[in-house]
Amino acid sequence: MEEINGGRPKAPSKAKKRPNPFVRFLAFLVTLALVLGAVALVANYDKLNFDFIKRWFSYRSLSRSDGGQAESFSLDGDSDSLFAMVGGDLLVCSPNSLQFYSPSGQLYGNETISMENPAVSVSGGTALVYDVGGRELLVYADQEEAFSLTQAEGQEILSASLNRNGWLAVVHQASGFKGAVTVYDSSYTTPLIQFSLSSSFIMDAVVSPDNRSVALLTIGLTGGVFESRVECYALDRTEEETAPDWSCPVGGDAVLTLRWDDSGIWAPGESSLSVVDADGTLSGSYDYGGRYLKAYSLEGDGTAALLLGKYRAGSTAELVVVDADGAPRASLAVSEQILSLSAAGRYVSVLTADRLDVYNQSLELYSTLEGTQSAQTVLQREDGTAMLIAGHAAHLYIPQ
Repeated sequence: MEEINGGRPKAPSKAKKRPNPFVRFLAFLVTLALVLGAVALVANYDKLNFDFIKRWFSYRSLSRSDGGQAESFSLDGDSDSLFAMVGGDLLVCSPNSLQFYSPSGQLYGNETISMENPAVSVSGGTALVYDVGGRELLVYADQEEAFSLTQAEGQEILSASLNRNGWLAVVHQASGFKGAVTVYDSSYTTPLIQFSLSSSFIMDAVVSPDNRSVALLTIGLTGGVFESRVECYALDRTEEETAPDWSCPVGGDAVLTLRWDDSGIWAPGESSLSVVDADGTLSGSYDYGGRYLKAYSLEGDGTAALLLGKYRAGSTAELVVVDADGAPRASLAVSEQILSLSAAGRYVSVLTADRLDVYNQSLELYSTLEGTQSAQTVLQREDGTAMLIAGHAAHLYIPQ
């Protein structure tokens, strides 16, 4: 029969082995632990901090003291110099020169410039240097000069900014107008568009994070009273279309600057902070309550750090971290003279005469450095490290 069917004799069937109950229970516990761990990670992501791991890999070869201070290095700077972090490197700008230093102090760029009133703006690894009231502007990307601009006579630069993609907005004078803004994309080959206003003065401008619009900070008369406004213009329009897509009032006091991130458009003024949504609505406002704005930083993740005092002089003040909805996330009474305030990512650093305190955005103390080698300026970095600058020297502080 087997030959007729062309088959082989069937092997005797083996009894199916049942899994060990203990193994099944152990697998269940492991799976449950992984699921609960994933849920906890998602729920508490903002509270977790693994930057110390990044710092260990980034700076393991950099010699430093037990307190976390790397060896200081000399730099060509003075009391009039401007300092900024470009990516992970230090930019030192004076009216006559630009230097770029690595965190360990290696000088890899030294450029000669000529600017009477230089200003510096940084976005990620791109640096913008321009002469306020002058005609010169420079952009540096990837440690090299990416763009240089000399404005024509009568078109002196009032302000300029970069968005996170390297798009450039330049506010300048224009004959017959109260102000003009010229926008460039990150190739800087030719201007994309220019807006010229005759009804109000333009104080600042910034391109949106998605490169689709530009926000202008204007000041003009409304009902016989001076009023600051944030006005938005789409970049795909023609220059003949002069009406803004939307306009949002941000108070009657002087607004100092604009910053546009994923949370909205931040507009710190002399008496209040305003946050304008991308659709033109005022999404948040924080009133200083009659206090003076002594220092501020807008580089935190979705927050602004404000140092407010009852008097212009004196050491008594309050440090406030404000969310994009205008609500204070945290506040801290300060009784010492603050030399420098800086925020980046999830960190806020406060420098006094003999100590550096690094906080999280809830103003919970993250790290403290006693003895700052006479530093006068601190530049907080997103990985939790901070660059301390004192006269002609600087050094990196790496929290343990």
